[in-house]
Amino acid sequence: MLKFLIFLHFHALLTFSGVCPQKRFQQKEVHVKAGDMAVLSCPLFTRNHVEATVKWTSHAPWGPNLTSNMSPAEQMQMGVLVDRGNLAILSVSQHHQGNYSCSVSNVTEKLRLMVTTHSRQKLEVCYTEEECTLYCPKTVALRNVTKGPILWEEERRETKYFPAVTESDCGLYNCTRTYLYRGQRYNTTFTVALDVKPSKMIGKTPAITSPQQNDTVYVDLNSTVVIDCRAVTYGSDQQLTELFWLIGNLFVRDNDSHPIYSNKSQETTGVETRRKATLIIKRVSTEDLSKDYICKLELDSGSIYVTIMLRQRSLPPSRPYLPLALSIICTVVMIIVPALICVKFKIEITLFLRDTLGCHRSSPDGKSYDAFLMCYQADAADALNEPDRQWIANVLEEKFGYSLCLDDRDALPGKAVAEAVLECIEQSRTVLLVPTASKPSLGSGLLSAIHEALVERQTGLVFIKTEAAAVPVSGSVPEALQLLCEAGNCVTWRGTSSTSMSSSFWKQLRYSLPAPRSPHGNTLSFHSLQ
Repeated sequence: MLKFLIFLHFHALLTFSGVCPQKRFQQKEVHVKAGDMAVLSCPLFTRNHVEATVKWTSHAPWGPNLTSNMSPAEQMQMGVLVDRGNLAILSVSQHHQGNYSCSVSNVTEKLRLMVTTHSRQKLEVCYTEEECTLYCPKTVALRNVTKGPILWEEERRETKYFPAVTESDCGLYNCTRTYLYRGQRYNTTFTVALDVKPSKMIGKTPAITSPQQNDTVYVDLNSTVVIDCRAVTYGSDQQLTELFWLIGNLFVRDNDSHPIYSNKSQETTGVETRRKATLIIKRVSTEDLSKDYICKLELDSGSIYVTIMLRQRSLPPSRPYLPLALSIICTVVMIIVPALICVKFKIEITLFLRDTLGCHRSSPDGKSYDAFLMCYQADAADALNEPDRQWIANVLEEKFGYSLCLDDRDALPGKAVAEAVLECIEQSRTVLLVPTASKPSLGSGLLSAIHEALVERQTGLVFIKTEAAAVPVSGSVPEALQLLCEAGNCVTWRGTSSTSMSSSFWKQLRYSLPAPRSPHGNTLSFHSLQ
């Protein structure tokens, strides 16, 4: 038998690879039994995956030229089927044997059809006492060809199944795939060689997998306890194998009317059987804690057992430090959570205190204005138009009560531009820069003087930019204006969406500006909220 399997194994390898010891062919070989359907697949079509026209040429004695655009009647007359990149000879005979070639776009591949007296062969390996299923090898799917039933030794079934294979099952098994085409039945036969080897379970021994020897199970008095004992065994002859519980020397019965009982189950896969015996104590008493509980696996070759004990579950020790730890955690949470809320909603909280509770600045600082609104020149696309600039000034003064210094209204006439600007900065708490295209550009010297004045007097600075501008000022403006931009807060004007008093523009602008003086002289200081 061993020599036969070695011969069969090498024969199958030679058949699949298309290599013959006496002669080698450069082209692919296809071995088919006489009378079977032979299918040649063009490697060019398979590699390219395109719906190209494949031209087949037979160099065998019958020798016709075949193309994929042949009519079904012409193909049927010649006993062939051309389906995309496949050439099927419906019932092959010796005169079909020979060389074939397929061409796609002037590229040619060669194949060789060998007609044999035996079926194509496949080797399968299974193991003793295990399940084993033999499958009939797959074939190329052809359009307009209907797959019929698979026959195993003339039995109509998809597979050959062995519940527990033995060495006597070793041998050859024939399967036939059937096809229906244009009212005719065609076959492809295969031989599957079954080689049965010793079981992979050899060396594995039965065992109780859980619980472990001398395990302790902690229970509560008057509670119900369920304890699983699990074991695994191997082999098909296990009629004398049993898994059960003992209390001391007393057998625990499978009767749920008793205060202590058991139930059993098992599952077999191949030669492996997993068993479970469950011990149920309906109501644990003090007496139950003093007994030994034994799970025993009875085998025809001996016994395996484990002993476990029950112990009463003790109450967790008191922790006097727990209240203190909880108090510390609560205190930290009470501090951190409000702080996080203040950080996240600082703008809304600040404006709420200003508007609702009337919190305003009251400490004298010698300033005449809350803010000096000064324009800087910007590109037309990045600038505010004159109505928007005027509207922002009116809202700050009339709606929110800010005192503004406007260069075209409050600067004293007759003074130089630089002197008038510096005087306005001197009298204002904050400088508000607004981009405009209609104002002349400020000189670099004046911008540098403004920057020095802001730093020296610690005057706040707020930049307004439009949504179209990537940064408050472009890189083409003087360096002094860029320094002013970097020193101040930036607020973005987003057109019509910024006209609402509840928009983010007004919230950020009012938050960036100092609180206006209370018209009623409220003495509550708001300076610390900024």
